Amino acid sequence: MTAPLSGPVGLSGVLALRAEILAKSRTLGAVHAMPQVPATGEGPSKTSAAPADFTRTMADALKAVHALQTESSAQSAAFERGETQDLAAVMLARQKASIAFEATVQTRNRLLAAYRDIMNMPV
Repeated sequence: MTAPLSGPVGLSGVLALRAEILAKSRTLGAVHAMPQVPATGEGPSKTSAAPADFTRTMADALKAVHALQTESSAQSAAFERGETQDLAAVMLARQKASIAFEATVQTRNRLLAAYRDIMNMPV
């Protein structure tokens, strides 16, 4: 990233920073869009093994959300202490954590709605 900002920033500086953020965002998007290859190097298997355990999958998702929130808090605290000048990275971490938390809440809401629908079914 560019050097920390000091003094008044002109329109050209803001536009250059925006262009840099967009370029990094596109690069990250391309990396996330690439297919994931297992660590064994065998590639994706044609046959599926046993279905993933729902409890384990949910626990892993919750751990990932917690990790994003922890990272966001750590980056925010570091910025507040003056240890970092990268406001864009702090805001990006906060938005990732916020989106992950909102997705978790929506998942919970849909699971509860499905549970209520099943419980209200006539037998």
